[in-house]
Amino acid sequence: MAAPALRSAVARARAAALSGGRWLGSSSAAETERKRERGREKEEEGAGWELAAAREYYDYRKSIYGDVTHRALLVDAVGTLVVPAQPTAQVYKSIGEKYGVKYSEDEILMRYRRAYEQPWGGSRLRYVDDGRPFWQHIVTSSTGCSDAQYFEELYQYFMTEKAWKLCDPDAENVFKALRKSGVKTAVVSNFDTRLRPLLQTLKCDHWFDAVAVSAEVAAEKPNPTIFLKACEFLGVKPEEAVHVGDDRRNDIWGARDAGCDAWLWGSDVHSFKEVAERIGVEVTNNS
Repeated sequence: MAAPALRSAVARARAAALSGGRWLGSSSAAETERKRERGREKEEEGAGWELAAAREYYDYRKSIYGDVTHRALLVDAVGTLVVPAQPTAQVYKSIGEKYGVKYSEDEILMRYRRAYEQPWGGSRLRYVDDGRPFWQHIVTSSTGCSDAQYFEELYQYFMTEKAWKLCDPDAENVFKALRKSGVKTAVVSNFDTRLRPLLQTLKCDHWFDAVAVSAEVAAEKPNPTIFLKACEFLGVKPEEAVHVGDDRRNDIWGARDAGCDAWLWGSDVHSFKEVAERIGVEVTNNS
């Protein structure tokens, strides 16, 4: 029994040597903790570098434009300014049940995403005029229901106030402060022609000096044309504007390709007050 035991001990020792002693719980735990600590240090270094770079860029903008670093703020609509009050798949299902829609919300969401991400064959633009052909395609693909009355009920629902909510409850106060400080504002959105009446319904149309909607300018983000049009509407140069949106490809890359500054909503900035402060505009409760 001694020889097998010795061979077993040697085998364990070799395994320990090859694995750096990880078969021992204490060594493995210590090494894991060291890795975590190194990871935290790298994250802190990265965050520190990003903060330093942001401050340096802010100082650079101030040296050129003064305390207010941008003459114009461009804002994405869905996902930044407003979001659906209820999940889209939930709305499709709840309204669709009386029209025979059987898919679950998860199935509707999966089919919706698949349909939305596919190239739209109806035209080079998804949103043309009121967008009905495109949205009929999306609704039918998502739910399997092509009932015209069902589509119309859904289409009308998303034009109502109850279908949407503001991402930032303090947005109105911020936009008042921005415009009072001379910063021009515009919505830049991939949307159909319902956007203008929707902004009126949500009582936020007067926050903006202009609206650049893809269905009207015949260009969808990330095409730089839509950002250039917004700047044209506001009478500013692209380098004088900053765009804020929640989509890295459509909003950030597209705006930068147009020559605008760009901040990612939910990452670079988390509220419109933060946006205003980065521009150099102070927001008070009485703005």
